[in-house]
Amino acid sequence: MNLPFDFVIDGPSLNMAVHCEPILRSLPQWFGMESTLIQYVAGIEALPTFVAKARKTVAGFLTIKHHNEYAAELYVMGTHPELHRRGIGRRLVDQAEAYLKQNAVEFLQVKTLGPSCRNEAYERTRAFYMALGFRPLEEFKNLWNSENPCLVMVKCIK
Repeated sequence: MNLPFDFVIDGPSLNMAVHCEPILRSLPQWFGMESTLIQYVAGIEALPTFVAKARKTVAGFLTIKHHNEYAAELYVMGTHPELHRRGIGRRLVDQAEAYLKQNAVEFLQVKTLGPSCRNEAYERTRAFYMALGFRPLEEFKNLWNSENPCLVMVKCIK
């Protein structure tokens, strides 16, 4: 994928699954379980989603889920694998946080694979979230299943 570094972020919008599913499918080390991928696609269709576009091509996306008036979740995000480490994910999170602040949301959480399950891709994911100010809250050994411990990370965005 040979896209320029410049990109714009649109959203939040609903019904974005058709644009985001190809990115999920290009990231099997994170979204390799078909049943989980299908759940994410359904969520993307129904939840507010931001997309990063370069020359009208979707380069990345971020979907948020409101839990209550104070808290929201970074439900799912992905960036085309050839465009990792170019600032797209950071800008998507920044845009989502600005939107949530405008709506008086105080806390943002993200769920990711916990550190008790060694996985290089998810070590990078946790480092990314830490760099953005998220902090580990708790690892749940059986929230998803015993082979996939869930780490909940949180950030105050007030």
